[in-house]
Amino acid sequence: MTQPAFGTGDASYQAAGGIDGLRRLVDAFYRLMDENPEALAVRQMHPQSLDASRDKLACFLSGWLGGPRLFSERYGPIAIPAFHAQWPIDENHSAIWLNCMEQAIALQDYSAEFAEYLLRQLRVPAQRIVQASRARHPQA
Repeated sequence: MTQPAFGTGDASYQAAGGIDGLRRLVDAFYRLMDENPEALAVRQMHPQSLDASRDKLACFLSGWLGGPRLFSERYGPIAIPAFHAQWPIDENHSAIWLNCMEQAIALQDYSAEFAEYLLRQLRVPAQRIVQASRARHPQA
């Protein structure tokens, strides 16, 4: 029996290891952001304590990848680009975020196919966030 394609049902959520796998990914992501001096500009957009940020990102990824919609259950409706538009986020910030996420993905026990798929999919909201921020902060 073949696995359903990523993006179908909860196939991506399962490939990521469910909520436990997503929490490991998010933990690695924020650890890398803390350790990488080049990520400082993006890290400074987050609160000192990353506990809430970790939970929100893992919960968002759960629903976004076809698993339980934990973010809306815990935090209410979500509008990712609109929320992030409060900060002047440009292509450089987006590249830093995606670089930390790419490194975090590489540390997981994901298949090469899923790792590539996940990073490709994450580029979409990352670009939308830049566009929403640019609309709100045209001089940035």
